[in-house]
Amino acid sequence: MKQLNFKGFVFFMLITMCSCQERPQKSTSKEAQPPNVVLIFTDDQGYNDVGVFGADDIATPNLDQMAKEGLKLTSFYAAQAVCSASRAGILTGCYPNRIGIHNALMPNSEIGLNPEETTLAEMLKSQGYTTGIFGKWHLGDAPELMPNNHGFDEYFGIPYSNDMWPLHPQQGPVFNFGPLPLYENEKILDTLTDQSDLTKSITERSVDFINKNKEKPFFLYVPHPQPHVPLFVSDKFKGKSGRGLYGDVIMELDWSVGEILRALEENALTENTIVIFTSDNGPWLSYGNHAGSAYPLREGKGTAWEGGQREPFLVKYPKKIPSNRVVDAPVMAIDILPTIAEATNAELPQKKIDGRSAWGLFTGETDNSPQKAYFYYYRVNELFGVRYGKWKLYFPHTYRTMEGQEPGKDGLPGDYKMVKLKDIELYDLEADVSETTNIADLHPEIISEITAMADAMRAELGDSLTGMEGSERREPAWVR
Repeated sequence: MKQLNFKGFVFFMLITMCSCQERPQKSTSKEAQPPNVVLIFTDDQGYNDVGVFGADDIATPNLDQMAKEGLKLTSFYAAQAVCSASRAGILTGCYPNRIGIHNALMPNSEIGLNPEETTLAEMLKSQGYTTGIFGKWHLGDAPELMPNNHGFDEYFGIPYSNDMWPLHPQQGPVFNFGPLPLYENEKILDTLTDQSDLTKSITERSVDFINKNKEKPFFLYVPHPQPHVPLFVSDKFKGKSGRGLYGDVIMELDWSVGEILRALEENALTENTIVIFTSDNGPWLSYGNHAGSAYPLREGKGTAWEGGQREPFLVKYPKKIPSNRVVDAPVMAIDILPTIAEATNAELPQKKIDGRSAWGLFTGETDNSPQKAYFYYYRVNELFGVRYGKWKLYFPHTYRTMEGQEPGKDGLPGDYKMVKLKDIELYDLEADVSETTNIADLHPEIISEITAMADAMRAELGDSLTGMEGSERREPAWVR
């Protein structure tokens, strides 16, 4: 046998060693990616408008199944009881008052969400996520404040509430609304005279977004304009529920959730996707049979009572969140951004936020709320109430109610009456979720403790009722 020369021997050994070593493989598995995030956010949906939250006259099989496969929060609160402020809270992790967004912004608003604030989309985009919003924006309709300038790669939907159009029989002539535009990114595709297929179109766009981005992490935000009045539903769902047109709309929204979940499953993304479903505030009770139900909660949209801000909330993430769990600890929409930050290893915004991560609560590592207390501001910057453990305290304020009033019907609202709450009131929500029995006289020590926390928050965020300016409030964007 001929011997190899020295150079040949060395070359032979190097080839052999390289062929024997395991070559590192670049992972292409979806499981190796950070989780996708889907946030489905309805408009004016009541606590009682989902089967697993008590609805027995509206079929919501997809949401009910989502509850079985994930987590149901029974004490989840919108950041405020009205459209724009609520959306600002969930997208930034801030009390809306901190960032200067109050009430519901009108078309051609002079203000909007400041680009210096960090949205969920921007936070995740910095982590390499593709981002899309399909639905209602309502955080400023000036071109520089629309979604594409707040971290969203794709946008399809309307810039503000669906009733801000000339066809509203009451509000249209009063406010002289112009046509309701339908946007694709920065371009107006159409002006809407019929919204019957809007939920369907939003759903189709959402599914397409999932299909296009299945190989990379994505954030999908689906803020449906429904069931905000005027109510619209496609022909497929007309007359299908036991609660009239409103129930039909909820059934179509449930279908939409199912289509999104199905798209995730068909693309093998279910295990690695966080899906959240909730709403922006409680039902608009003045619209009677076109409004949802907050039963057994008190009042609805536009109030700090439980029916105004406590919302249905479901989240599923099979990889980390145990199935079929029910948690009663309070959580607020301001906690969603830091929760997602922890789940995705994203960096929190540089500016101060109010939310705290509820990830440990979601995964079962703790049973405790992420916050000591939650503060309920409304009507510009007035502190109405505080949730502290099982306690809910209300400060004197004026609120609206339909109690004793003739309700609206078939798309026209009834008239609210205004009621003055003259003294501090205290409720034990564990024993009295409907807030029927004021027990302030029995617990002066609790009132003192909550009042001290409220004073500290007033010093930080201000309070128009007491005249406090607030040392840490930030300005919205001023555009006109």
